[in-house]
Amino acid sequence: MKIGLIPPYAVGPVEERDFALGFARLAEELGFESVFAVEHVVLPVEYRSTYPYDPGGRMPYEARTPQPDPLIWLAAASAVTDRLRLATGVLELPLRNPVVLAKELATLDRLAGGRLLLGVGLGWMREEAEAVGVSFDDRARRADEALRAMRCLWREPVASFEGTFVRFREVRCEPRPLRPEGIPVIVGGHSEAAARRAGRHGDGLYPLVPPDRIPALRAIMEEEARRAGRSGHRFEITTVGAADPAAAEALAGVGVDRMLVPTTAPDLGAARRELESIADRLEEYLGSAAGGRA
Repeated sequence: MKIGLIPPYAVGPVEERDFALGFARLAEELGFESVFAVEHVVLPVEYRSTYPYDPGGRMPYEARTPQPDPLIWLAAASAVTDRLRLATGVLELPLRNPVVLAKELATLDRLAGGRLLLGVGLGWMREEAEAVGVSFDDRARRADEALRAMRCLWREPVASFEGTFVRFREVRCEPRPLRPEGIPVIVGGHSEAAARRAGRHGDGLYPLVPPDRIPALRAIMEEEARRAGRSGHRFEITTVGAADPAAAEALAGVGVDRMLVPTTAPDLGAARRELESIADRLEEYLGSAAGGRA
């Protein structure tokens, strides 16, 4: 199983150059497979939307918590690393223009040497969508169409697409991603609908659910893939877990391919100590990551 990291949002200065670049260098030096950058474009001071991953319905971040744009943050990280996979975890796809986004992602993937992983989600906060000026209620349909449109731009030398929300005819989007099939897509979400979306359009699923729910979501994803003519496609399951060998073993036992460990360091010195401790505890899993321990 692969081990990735989530930077210490709300604790460390993730928006500062020295910390961001130092964190990425440390992650690669210590043999971690990936780093996942989160996204909120704006956060309202007050909101009525329900955060789906906490019993109280409130997200773990305050409105004043810096959350740098994940693509720009990952571009900076790519410049100081060579092996580390660079992922969005997750990009709020309905808030983005998919044609512009396809160009941004392909450019980043090229500059990073093909190391980009695109984690996408629908977004849960109506107030954020309204601030960006996009519809919240049809976000699932727009996300499905956006994934299809971006795949078209990445795969076809001359691309045409006719959808409800996205239309283009005989255009080229250059550069294209390093892989001919495009950038791997990880669909975030805890619902059966998210699993089906991953089966139709993605390469993996990122559910924040109890471990015993993961096999059922994988089965739904793979069944939807068969219905979509994608039988035999290799899917990965990514989820969050504790930096503990027993937790990692339990997740591996239910079919998880990548475990993300949240970090909490307030500065770069603390980040080194924290990441070294995580690496020591999970050393047997870091050995399977590309490059292994440095």
